[in-house]
Amino acid sequence: MTASALPSPAAPFGPDAVAGLRVLVTAGASGIGRAIADMLIGHGARVHICDIEERFLDDYRAAHGDAGVTRADVSKDEEVEHLFEDVRTHLGGLDVLVNNAGIAGPTGGVEAIDPAQWRRTIDICLTGQFLCTHHAVPLLKAAGGGSIINLSSAAGRFGYAYRTPYAAAKWGVIGFTQSLAKELGPSDIRVNAILPGIVEGPRMEGVIRDRAAEVGVTYEEMEHRYLENVSLRRMVTGQDVAAAVLFLVSPAGRNVSGQSMNVCGNVERL
Repeated sequence: MTASALPSPAAPFGPDAVAGLRVLVTAGASGIGRAIADMLIGHGARVHICDIEERFLDDYRAAHGDAGVTRADVSKDEEVEHLFEDVRTHLGGLDVLVNNAGIAGPTGGVEAIDPAQWRRTIDICLTGQFLCTHHAVPLLKAAGGGSIINLSSAAGRFGYAYRTPYAAAKWGVIGFTQSLAKELGPSDIRVNAILPGIVEGPRMEGVIRDRAAEVGVTYEEMEHRYLENVSLRRMVTGQDVAAAVLFLVSPAGRNVSGQSMNVCGNVERL
């Protein structure tokens, strides 16, 4: 489905608003990525995912038997090349890229962080987005336009003590997004970033646990400190982020590009 074939913006959230869109979601077998894939499939999109965890991929296959699945690490050139071979085979083209893959990275003072952990965090959270976009853009241009959504974080707009690799990568995503929006706009390709805040789930639990240990407080105290920094005093869910993706890829988002959409309950600071 090409951008020119999108439904009229007069009915942006009709039942067929994203029907037939060809979508790649990286790290789509669990967490936020799974919520995005499930929501888009539920609204009629054709979705291909990649991930590295076989147990999550098996669960995804069980839920979506005919969905496209590739085991791929987005930080590795050759695996991304193979991923896009599968995308072309399964989808026949591409209308939407969701660069969701990322890791939490290490927690610790800058003098204690292993340089290898720094590189791994940057490679997955930032370079992986470049590699996937590098391969996706020719397909999006061939489709007549489309949409790229890059997952950043509230850490992409605040300094984040003891989480410097992650914050640096997520700030980089914002620069990448805004630059691409300018570069690709004339080709009718919209590029936006979504900045989730404190997302409930195992990854956030690990972040809270590690940060609590770093500063010498209990898990419960650290969780309380995190939520005190959110105006709505609650975490967000993967479904909250998926709803923002649905908006951006639908006709309702046809003139939204170069933006950083915060889905965070208004994080005031980190």
